[in-house]
Amino acid sequence: MPKRVLSGVVVSDKSEKTVIVRVDRRVSHPIYKKTIRKSKKYAAHDEQGKFKIGDAVQIIESRPISKTKRWAVVYE
Repeated sequence: MPKRVLSGVVVSDKSEKTVIVRVDRRVSHPIYKKTIRKSKKYAAHDEQGKFKIGDAVQIIESRPISKTKRWAVVYE
């Protein structure tokens, strides 16, 4: 089974080797049929610590690294 890849924006880089990434998605409201934006924040592993707030990044599923980190930043 392939690992999921999500795109988002870094909203916090205060932790060491960790960035918080906000992933936005658009969904249709089930009753009103209006398109709304939903977002979710993921803690992602940033080994090199090179990403800063505002950077657009891709994250990929990984093994559990800590209590909340199950994603890693894709370096290209």
